[in-house]
Amino acid sequence: MTVLAAIPSPTQGVWELGPFPVRAYALCIIAGIVAAIVITERRWVARGGAPGDVLDIAVWAVPFGIVGGRIYHVLSSPRPYFGENGDPLRAFAIWEGGLGIWGAIALGAVGAWIACRRRGIPLPAFGDALAPGLLVAQAIGRLGNWFNNELYGGPTDLPWALTIYEWSGGEAVVGADGQPVVLGTFHPTFLYELLWNLAAAAFVIWADRRFRLGHGRAFALYVASYCAGRLWIELMRTDPAETFFGVRVNVFTSVVVGLLAVAYFVWQRGRPREVIDRGARVAGAPPEDRAAEPPAETSVTRVGEDDHRPPTAS
Repeated sequence: MTVLAAIPSPTQGVWELGPFPVRAYALCIIAGIVAAIVITERRWVARGGAPGDVLDIAVWAVPFGIVGGRIYHVLSSPRPYFGENGDPLRAFAIWEGGLGIWGAIALGAVGAWIACRRRGIPLPAFGDALAPGLLVAQAIGRLGNWFNNELYGGPTDLPWALTIYEWSGGEAVVGADGQPVVLGTFHPTFLYELLWNLAAAAFVIWADRRFRLGHGRAFALYVASYCAGRLWIELMRTDPAETFFGVRVNVFTSVVVGLLAVAYFVWQRGRPREVIDRGARVAGAPPEDRAAEPPAETSVTRVGEDDHRPPTAS
């Protein structure tokens, strides 16, 4: 079958700005973080949170998340660092790419918990506000993989196949004819995940508005929906990764984490959404020290109830 079309890949992912290299991967990660903060700020304030909370929490959560993402990546793909001809020092070269979302979420949650504890904010409530923004951030971050000519699937001649070049040192290798060396056309799994994440973000926002999710259920829905997509996308990927019984480790992680998220979502069913009363907040106080009762004029809708009011902005 003749290739009708193909998605082009960039031939350069690093630009020299004087003595400083500007990397597309890093720019995409930063853009994703900014998008997540903007979206979460809007949702948090709509839920009753104080303006500025999100940025203060991000100061803790983002560095923790980056470190956690790198640790997970190195542990799940150790060969380039500790295998034959590997370089252990490259484990610290985060600018080359390689962040595992599972580690980023796990350690990022630790940083967020510390910040929330300091500000007297319940972590599950903040997680619900954060969920769609995380999915959008992950979608934007996948563009960094496109710039690096990485995270693609098996060979294909479908019209949306992705052109992949031989890659070295942040740019495509040029052949004797002066043109980039093409390795072939492959499934654009980075694009599949990008589109899945955006669809999942829209789904979480819809479900949150429709059912007024609270107590971490919107975040659990984010985890479950992301894992569902990551599962089938991971099975398509062909880049080197650690396997268990011949199956990529990330496949097992997607199944286990996804099932735990579903279990949590069901376990918390029926609980009303938390009322974030910014007037009752005391800086530095833990949640149990804040006012226990919501303001008299505020009503709380339980999941599944229809009170015939317009949905809260999210």
